[in-house]
Amino acid sequence: MKPVIKRIIFFVIVLALWEMGSRVGLWPEIMLPPPTKVFTSLYVGISDLTLVYDLIASFRRLIIGLVISLLIGTSIGVLIAKSKTADDTIGSTLLAFQSVPSIVWLPLAIMWFGLNEQAVIFVVILGGTFVMALNVRTGIKNVSPLYVKAAQTMGSKGIDLFFRVTVPASVPYFVTGSRLAWAFSWRALIAGELLTTGPGLGYTLRYAGDFGDMSLVIGVMIIIGVIGAIVDQLIFQRIEKSVARRWGL
Repeated sequence: MKPVIKRIIFFVIVLALWEMGSRVGLWPEIMLPPPTKVFTSLYVGISDLTLVYDLIASFRRLIIGLVISLLIGTSIGVLIAKSKTADDTIGSTLLAFQSVPSIVWLPLAIMWFGLNEQAVIFVVILGGTFVMALNVRTGIKNVSPLYVKAAQTMGSKGIDLFFRVTVPASVPYFVTGSRLAWAFSWRALIAGELLTTGPGLGYTLRYAGDFGDMSLVIGVMIIIGVIGAIVDQLIFQRIEKSVARRWGL
């Protein structure tokens, strides 16, 4: 049986049990409404374009923050990989910052930028920068010395050596870093939007929770999870597998 069919059967069973449990009163509906009501809330939100505007706003912030984080993270990763002093100072700091949840930065972002879109983008940038930098550093550090020596014997050095040997050999780590940066940035985005004034998926999630609309709360959670899974599996996993095959990993 194909994995896709297994997943479909699994989710159908979960939804059926969920619906049955709600209808026979195994738990209060206010705590966990049945799937039919959740999908009704999603239909209403999409029909009146509320959730559509939320998606557009969230993805705009995510794309801006993720692109900036990839650029900054790659630059820092190259720096700490090539400089022992930078690695001993900036590198150790990155390890500490990576363990700090992105939401922790939000109060500082609000103090600096105010309760607006810039604060959310700042948190998104931090969410992806550290993990990208560390993966780039690891990739460059793990380039086989044989490749470097072979290129040097053929006259390659400096910038030419970096772009012809180091970068291509580090591509798998660059791809993995981008995938992790996306995941961290996506989580940071939703966390940051919880304290914004909207629009955005995080804002709608908090708004629905404040008014006790659990159907919409669960609906937004489903959207967040589905988007995360789709982007990861259909885009980044495929790129990662393609690179792994090409590089013989």
